[in-house]
Amino acid sequence: MTIPIIPIILSGGAGTRLWPLSRAAAPKQFLRLVGQQTLLEQTLMRCRGEMFDATPIVVGSLDHRGQLLETLLSVETKADVLLEPCRRNSCAAVVAGALRAIERDPLAVILVLAADHHIPDTQAFHEQIAKAAEAAAQGALVTFGIQPSHPATGYGYILPDLNSPIGPAFQIAKFVEKPDAIKAQEYLEKGYLWNSGNFLYQARSLLDEVRRFCPDVLTHVSRALENAERDRDFIRLADQDFAAAPAVSVDVAIMERTHRAAVLPVSYSWSDIGTWDAVAEAMPRDAHRNAIIGQGVVLNSSNVVVNSSDIMTAVVGCENITVITTASAVLVVQQGASEDVKLLLNTLQVQDRGDLL
Repeated sequence: MTIPIIPIILSGGAGTRLWPLSRAAAPKQFLRLVGQQTLLEQTLMRCRGEMFDATPIVVGSLDHRGQLLETLLSVETKADVLLEPCRRNSCAAVVAGALRAIERDPLAVILVLAADHHIPDTQAFHEQIAKAAEAAAQGALVTFGIQPSHPATGYGYILPDLNSPIGPAFQIAKFVEKPDAIKAQEYLEKGYLWNSGNFLYQARSLLDEVRRFCPDVLTHVSRALENAERDRDFIRLADQDFAAAPAVSVDVAIMERTHRAAVLPVSYSWSDIGTWDAVAEAMPRDAHRNAIIGQGVVLNSSNVVVNSSDIMTAVVGCENITVITTASAVLVVQQGASEDVKLLLNTLQVQDRGDLL
């Protein structure tokens, strides 16, 4: 009998590039950006079926405990919820989830997913998870590499070593960070894949590599779990222990260093919904490539996206822009420039406008 895969859903992200809708108190995983459900609700629903353990592990911020509980109730899901007292990047979060999974099952196989990604084809997603499990059974740490649809500059890239298969996956020849447009085009031509930041592996295989490459993370997160406050709904990781863990991503700490890293090329539609351009790409459009969420009117315009939940927003005679309207702020951004929203947030910080962040 196959051991059910335990989903570990990372919900500690801030989603700052989706300002002004995404704020520190309401990051993007709790927003309805694509479809009728929030991104976190969609992720939880995607992790249902015979191959999955019925009780996922959700790792999120202590500040969002109410939203996490509300989300679980909305999709009628029981979960282990680990609350991070502070942000320590993805390695600490993944290790916390893996340790909790091993408490439940020493042979646990875990699927690590970001809470705020968009994967519309659930069946194709499940099919690829089954393939990744074949490589994980051989001890591989598998990441999902997305077949690029265009030379994106907002994603990291992975080059598979096609001469070194591990089941249906391949050893990783190279990781590269987010490129400029020229490099991104070169990567497409050379067979690179987008780095989805989602993983599948045996929990013990991961922890073996954490012990080897980043033992301080394992030491402090283990103590944080041992000393955690536990009640019916949450496991609150111990503050001082968790804060002592190095703040490093699981890619940098483990995947880029271990010889056990593998990539499974997948072709299902995927987006990290990391910018307003990514939101626009995922939305259905009318004949003029316009899209409206909430209260909006668009006239004599093309390729315009409006998201306005609070007041009526009208756009006339414009092209290639995204307009986001909230009660306290309005963003107008040229499509193709939404990566620069993070620069805008730096400006607001300099101007001491923390009330808008």
